[in-house]
Amino acid sequence: MPDVTKTAAVANEDAIAPPSAAAPAPQKPEKARSLWGDAWADLRRNPYFLVSSVLIFFLLIITAFPGWFTSASPTVGDLVHHYLGKPDLGSVGSEGWLGYDGQGRSVYARLIYGTRASVIVGICVTLIVTIFGGVIGMLAGYFGGVIDAILSRVTDIFFGIPFLLGAMVVLQSFTERTIWVVVFALAFLGWTQITRVMRGAVITIKQADYVQAAKALGAGTTRILFRHILPNAMAPVIVVATIALGGYISAEATLSYLGLGLSSPIVSWGVDISTGVQQIRTAQHILLYPSIMLSITVLAFIMLGEAVRNALDPKLR
Repeated sequence: MPDVTKTAAVANEDAIAPPSAAAPAPQKPEKARSLWGDAWADLRRNPYFLVSSVLIFFLLIITAFPGWFTSASPTVGDLVHHYLGKPDLGSVGSEGWLGYDGQGRSVYARLIYGTRASVIVGICVTLIVTIFGGVIGMLAGYFGGVIDAILSRVTDIFFGIPFLLGAMVVLQSFTERTIWVVVFALAFLGWTQITRVMRGAVITIKQADYVQAAKALGAGTTRILFRHILPNAMAPVIVVATIALGGYISAEATLSYLGLGLSSPIVSWGVDISTGVQQIRTAQHILLYPSIMLSITVLAFIMLGEAVRNALDPKLR
């Protein structure tokens, strides 16, 4: 016959066992990361992204606060320093450590202040073409039919116009070529690529299950476009816009070099490159430094765009 007292004691010990002896609680599953979360995690490990981000951040600081980097005037010169190209290596912070141009103006000061015009043109053109071209592409891709046919044909007409040649014609119609005139001329023909990319992305995304579910639940067109389609269609647009930004800065410099863009007294790398080419035999430094800055800036945005493209495209990870 079993010992009832012993059995009850064992049961009592099991009942008052410490919590540490109990089975471990199930762990909560990790929350799945979104496309943007995965992209950011990949970007933080990409050396091209880190290098380009540092360069672009430095350029933005120069653009916003050029007075922090030089106290010299980029437009007022001293003929005593006429064509002096020998740098003052003993005083790196001085206004003449990169030499002077034909009017005795500091090349270093013009390099710093020229960053503002070039970067402002690039950023403003990119924002305009991304917003305008993105809206046109989104409407064409979502509605399809007659709307898509009309918008696509208009896009094709503008796309068929040579970019720089068209910008030259637009600039020739203005008597005064300010920064905003150059921005308008470049944006007037630069939106077509964004439109084509956005249209293709929207055509693909609007067939997704979550978009069809939103329609079935009675969601309006505006909500579907801006809540469900636009956030998922922006990845390729951001890549194209980032790479194109460097191209717009280069286009501004090209137009200014040809004498059709910005001109003196506006300080721009393109203006200085145009001046340096005319005086390349006597003062090579006038051409050298703005050319280097322009190349570094364009390269930085191209590197950033490539890094973003690799991060947003799962096939390239």
